[in-house]
Amino acid sequence: MPVAHSVKKKTTCYRLCNNAEQNVFYMTKDLYWREVLVSLRRIIRATDLQSKRMVKTCGLTIPQVMVLSAIDTLGDVTVKRISDDVSLSQATVTTILDRLEDRKFVERARAQHDKRVVNARLTDAGKVVLRSSPPLLHEKFIQRFGNLEDEKKVQILSALQQVATMMDAESIDAAPLLDIPSPMQVGS
Repeated sequence: MPVAHSVKKKTTCYRLCNNAEQNVFYMTKDLYWREVLVSLRRIIRATDLQSKRMVKTCGLTIPQVMVLSAIDTLGDVTVKRISDDVSLSQATVTTILDRLEDRKFVERARAQHDKRVVNARLTDAGKVVLRSSPPLLHEKFIQRFGNLEDEKKVQILSALQQVATMMDAESIDAAPLLDIPSPMQVGS
């Protein structure tokens, strides 16, 4: 057990005093940023691992499953409505729909009431693959988050939204982070 440890950085320092009278942990600005970065990296890594698990399990990326799920929930639906529902750009949703259509998981059809409107709908194969896909978030997280009081859930969601806002990330399309190529796409 170290009795004292001191590291100097510019005008700030980090100290851990470990004795009977004083057990103090000081964290400087530099270390707060480092801890924030480490926590964000862990979240990104966990998301990446879940995304890889998704691809390995059902051959789809998380954004592809999100789009399939939105179509399943909304029924015959336009790209705009899917885009709004999953918080991805219309261009990203269109690209995802193209890939899903190539794999026969969705089909597009003109609306009966207005032939200018094109709707996406799930095929039977799309319904099957959606039912076989793992949860979008890791099961342990879902269980632990679900066990929290509603007030704590709201606090966590609020903190995450605040972090996104502080990083000017609320309008960034999340798909590039979540959309890793499936093994079938890599060979193509």
